[in-house]
Amino acid sequence: MPRTVTFDQSLLDSHLLVDVRTPLEFEEDHIPSAVNVPLLSNDERVEIGTLYKQTGPKEARIRGLELTAPRFPELVAEIGRLAAGRPIMVYCWRGGLRSKTVTSILDLTGYDAVQLQGGYKVYRSHVLAYFDDFQPPARLVVIHGMTGIGKTPFILGLDRNHFSVIDLEGLAAHRGSAFGELGLVQDPSQKWFESRLWDALRKVPADKPLIVEGESKRIGRLSLPGNMYEVMQESTKVWCHASLETRVQRLIDEYGRQEFKEGMAVALERIRKRLGGDKYAEIADYLERWELQPFMAELVKNYYDKVYYKNRDWVEDFKLSLEDYQAAEEELRGFLEMRPSERK
Repeated sequence: MPRTVTFDQSLLDSHLLVDVRTPLEFEEDHIPSAVNVPLLSNDERVEIGTLYKQTGPKEARIRGLELTAPRFPELVAEIGRLAAGRPIMVYCWRGGLRSKTVTSILDLTGYDAVQLQGGYKVYRSHVLAYFDDFQPPARLVVIHGMTGIGKTPFILGLDRNHFSVIDLEGLAAHRGSAFGELGLVQDPSQKWFESRLWDALRKVPADKPLIVEGESKRIGRLSLPGNMYEVMQESTKVWCHASLETRVQRLIDEYGRQEFKEGMAVALERIRKRLGGDKYAEIADYLERWELQPFMAELVKNYYDKVYYKNRDWVEDFKLSLEDYQAAEEELRGFLEMRPSERK
C-alpha cells in the first residue's frame, strides 16, 4: 500500500505535486504548482467510465491496465525528471485508483512518493472554506477611484519592501470595466481563479499592508469568492483622484492601439443604451476617426463617471492624489504608518 498524507499547504513548497487526472480536469483547476502527468487521456477516461457503468469495475480496471501499463516506464521517468530529487505527492480527483496506482509504481521504483488522501476534492474543500470565512493575512488596504486614475499601475509599482500586492484583475485576466477584455483573454475558470487567489494570499506576510484594487463582486465573468467582497468593504479604503487630462492620457496610453479599435467598437456598442443614441453616435464618430482624446474624454464624462461608484455608500479612510505615483506612494505609506489617533 502506498503511503498517504493529509492536505497541508506546506506540501506545495516541499514536494513535487503530480496531478494524474486528465488534461481537461487539470485545465479546469488544480493545486497551484502541480504538474499534469495524466494516467489516462480525456477520451480514455470516458471509455473507462462508460465500461465501469455498463459491465462493472473488474472489466474497467482490466481495460485501464491495458491502456496504461505500456506507459509506466515513460511516466515514471517523466515524474523523476520533474522531481529532481524532491519528494513527490501524487493526487487524482478523490484519492482513488489513479493516484494510488502511480504512487505505488513510484514507490516500487525507489522514489520518495506519497498519495494525497481525498485527492483534489479535499484541496478544493480547503479553498472553499478559506474564502467562506475570509480573514485577510495582513492589514487589507483597498484602492478605489474612477476609471483612468491609474490604480493598477500605481499598485503594481509599489515597493515590495513596504507593501504586499495582489493584482485581482491580473489573476482574473480582466480589467473589470466595459472595455476590460481588450488585449486579454479571460480563460481561467472560476475554480482556477480562486486557486490562484488562494495561493497568492497564503504567501502574504503578516507584517506588510496588503494592497488590492477595489472591485465589484464580479470581475468580468468571474466572481470574488466567498465573503471576500464584503471583507474588502470593511477594510481600509483609499479614494484616489487625478485630473481629467491625466485620466484621459492614461487611458490613451493603455488602450490607444490600432489593434484594439475593433474591440473598442464592440465594447462601445454594448453601452449604447446607457449613452443614448446621440451621444453614442458622437463618441463612435470619434473612434472611427481615431481621435482618441475626445473619445476617451467623452467616455469618462458620459459613461464611467456616471456608472462606476454611482451609489457609493461608504466614506473613505484616506484621499490620495495619483497625479504623481512616487509622491502618492510616500503619502500612502505615511498614512498607513500613522497611529489611529493621528488619522483625521
